[in-house]
Amino acid sequence: MLRLTFTVLYALCALAAARQSPQAEYIEELVQTSNFDTRFSDDLHEDARLDVPELVRKYNYPLEVHSVTTSDGYILEMHRIPHGRDASNTPNGKRPIVFLMHGLLSSSADWILMGPGNAFAYILAEAGFDVWMGNARGNYYSRKHLSLNPDALLNTAFWEFSWDEIGNIDLPSMIDYVLEYTGNDKLHYIGHSQGTTAFFVMCSLRPEYNEKIISMHAFAPVAYMAHNRSPLFNYLAPNAKDIETIASLIGIGEFLPNNNIMTWAGEAICSDEVIYQPICSSIMFLIGGWNVEQFNKTMLPVILGHTPAGASVRQFAHYGQSIDDKGFRRYDHGVLKNLRVYRSIKPPNYDLSNIVAPVFLHYSDKDPLAHVNDVDRLFVELGAGIKIRVPMTSFSHLDFIWGIDAKTLLYERVINLMRAVDPQA
Repeated sequence: MLRLTFTVLYALCALAAARQSPQAEYIEELVQTSNFDTRFSDDLHEDARLDVPELVRKYNYPLEVHSVTTSDGYILEMHRIPHGRDASNTPNGKRPIVFLMHGLLSSSADWILMGPGNAFAYILAEAGFDVWMGNARGNYYSRKHLSLNPDALLNTAFWEFSWDEIGNIDLPSMIDYVLEYTGNDKLHYIGHSQGTTAFFVMCSLRPEYNEKIISMHAFAPVAYMAHNRSPLFNYLAPNAKDIETIASLIGIGEFLPNNNIMTWAGEAICSDEVIYQPICSSIMFLIGGWNVEQFNKTMLPVILGHTPAGASVRQFAHYGQSIDDKGFRRYDHGVLKNLRVYRSIKPPNYDLSNIVAPVFLHYSDKDPLAHVNDVDRLFVELGAGIKIRVPMTSFSHLDFIWGIDAKTLLYERVINLMRAVDPQA
């Protein structure tokens, strides 16, 4: 019941923020002109109910499930597509590795939901890459711990983490596992949204990991958020310091887990021809900025069958702190705990100059979460970085993973860049 209440609260916040948003007047146009396209799935309702391994195997791709235990006891699940449908085009059986990392409230499903020929993981596998997809602690595939229970009543110990721990602990654990398992020395890294934040955290706090990265491609890069235009995040940001405290008092540490309620809603309320579908479309638009040209609302049942995939309340609170103080800092625990953890009253800034691996910042003009001004600031502070604009003015935050034309506007270029910097690709 508590989780259902939080889900309802989430929707209400989005709708309340909409009333204050200058984007609200465009929502009706968005849902009326959205592009219908069923080529992305051969059975929407089946794809909504299958998990990632089942879904990948359904489309005749090889899929391996791997797990790694972090130093603080979280058990993370990774999904691997070692090659395309035809493995014969790999002469020596060894392929360059691409590690994909999802965004906030998401999972490895992000990279395969749009189906063969459209989803980036499949495109990479067919292009000759060994594809590994990570899952951050706390999402649907990584809700396990050696001693902590994510479903414990009135105990949120499992959920006491933000994207600081995801970058500082989870990513290094998964990357080390992948390299050891495959025998490779380095890999390519591609992250979306929070998947970019976590990378910046990792290489800022643990600069030795720069040596393990051939190239990093940041889709909708999020570090600074001073100029973000997300109605939901700006609605919550002023209360960032209180969000986790209030939630913890009532025994809630998780925000929007993946469950049957969302899958049912996707199929029953958000399918084509259902009168309530415009509400689903509007909420997706407000949360992540999905634009008219790239929005494929026919796929909403599949997306909502896999997303949201769960996250900690602290992940949202940490982003709220970033918006509020206009910086890129470690999580603010409060004065006393900050002194114990950081030995300073305030949390320290992440040192972006420590990042010397080749970083490609793929950004867009109309992204409400990765605003151009914030991307520019990130670019200036990075030790090594190249900015690349997506050649579509209206391209937005969720279009990087689910956009109808993401393949031609983004993915093909990224593959060419990886091949340019990696002789083995």
